Order: sequence, then C-alpha cells, then structure tokens
Amino acid sequence: MSKKVANLVATTLGVGYFPLAPGTFAAAASVIVWCILCFNIQHPYFWQLILVPVFIYVGVICSEKILLENEKDPSHVVIDEFAGQWISLLFISPSYISVVVGFVLFRVFDIAKPFGIRRMEKLNKGWGIMMDDVLAGVYSNLVLHFILFFHLW
Repeated sequence: MSKKVANLVATTLGVGYFPLAPGTFAAAASVIVWCILCFNIQHPYFWQLILVPVFIYVGVICSEKILLENEKDPSHVVIDEFAGQWISLLFISPSYISVVVGFVLFRVFDIAKPFGIRRMEKLNKGWGIMMDDVLAGVYSNLVLHFILFFHLW
C-alpha cells in the first residue's frame, strides 16, 4: 500500500486535516456512514461485525505507515475516531436519539480518557493510536446499552 493511500485512510479521506476538532468531525463522518448503512440495508449488525475489525486492522496499518519518527498520535490521524465511534454503536437499534447519545458518549470517553483509556496510548505505534479509541468505543457502547435497556431518556 502506498503512503498516499495510507494517508487517505488514516485521515479518513482528509477529514483529519480540518483545522478545528478533526476527531469530532471524523466521529461525525463515521456516524453518517453508520446511519446510511444501518437505515438502508438488511442485517446491519452482520456488516458492523465485519467492518469494525477491518477498520481497526486497516487503521493500525495505515497510521503506522504515515507516522513520522518518534511521533505518537498525530491529530490528523482520525481513523481511530471513525472505528471507535462505530464500536460505540455496535448492536444498537438505529434511531436518531441513540445515534446522538452514542456520539456524545464516545466523544466524552475519547476526550476525558478515563478507566484505563489513556494507558492504551502507550501501546506501540498504530496500536497505541487505535486502541484508546477502541476502548472509548467499548465503554460508550456499554453505557449506551445500559441507557437503552433501562429507558433512561
């Protein structure tokens, strides 16, 4: 894979170069793609289970390919937000309110980095870039399922 293709993937088609809040814009782009998929195809959970591991694996490879020497987690690499946001919505019945709550939860966990999320950044290269957002997605998914199960809105 060329460095140019890796850069397109790692920056989510250039969203990572937005001057303000590229991670938030990447998460929003992820939500849009998720909604298009889930509202328009049969068996969206099946496709989520296929695509999430692909996003993670490809994200690790592409982010590593474009890292500069001694660079940890550059702000223009946003494929991690894209993947983490999808994890936050795994097995969630598509509704606009669940998508909005899932988006907010993911951004809170991704920015605050509680409960061991920050430690994931210490993993080597692309894994460190991806896994903090994967764990933020897992936490937000668990909280979102809790909210939905107990009808807390």
